[in-house]
Amino acid sequence: MHLADSALPIGALAHSFGLESLASAEILTNRNLESFLRAYIEEAGLLETVFCREAFRLVALARNPTAPAAPVAPVAVPSDAGPLAALLDRWVDLNIQLSARKPAREARTASATIGRTFLMAVANLGEYRILRDALAASKESGAGAHHSLAFGLASAILGLDESLAALSFLHQNVAGLVSACQRLLPLGQTEATRILWNLKPAMIACVESSASSSIDAAFSLLPTLDWGAMEHPALTTRLFIS
Repeated sequence: MHLADSALPIGALAHSFGLESLASAEILTNRNLESFLRAYIEEAGLLETVFCREAFRLVALARNPTAPAAPVAPVAVPSDAGPLAALLDRWVDLNIQLSARKPAREARTASATIGRTFLMAVANLGEYRILRDALAASKESGAGAHHSLAFGLASAILGLDESLAALSFLHQNVAGLVSACQRLLPLGQTEATRILWNLKPAMIACVESSASSSIDAAFSLLPTLDWGAMEHPALTTRLFIS
């Protein structure tokens, strides 16, 4: 709950991921917001939760490559270079692959910026060497540290449940978009709460589906939102960074 709190200081409130452009063009309105977010969950939500789970499973693989079970308590990655180096190589590769699935530079940069800040925040909560090493590997390789991957990796290090981690990330992600819409549209608190509540079943279904999905088959087709993110720098006035 702490890591998925919208008040966590990772800069997420400064990003709309293209929604500001859609609201400005009157493509996104109160009338179609709930259906738009449902489509977002089914497309981008599934993509992000699949990658969140992949990052989560890195820790178990580093501990014992023959038994990739989710940890049930806080874990320490082996200190020998082999498993740790393999984990970091895979971590970098996952970030490169997720970047390739984000065609809009603005959304790609926003995800990596939030993820890096998230990892820094969690790494400072204790002696979590792997999180610091992951940050260093992301910086050295230039691959970035996407938010969903950072959330999954940190959740595994802290010993959280995999599905709970994926669901918490997705809820935070969607709640952040609803919050952005409250500043972009004439959307009151009561209606925003209703919309978020109505989306719960879609979030649960998405997370359940992600458990059996592979990253090779994971993709997101939201051309309108991608256009909105690409168009965002050209807006005359802006409330958000992206």
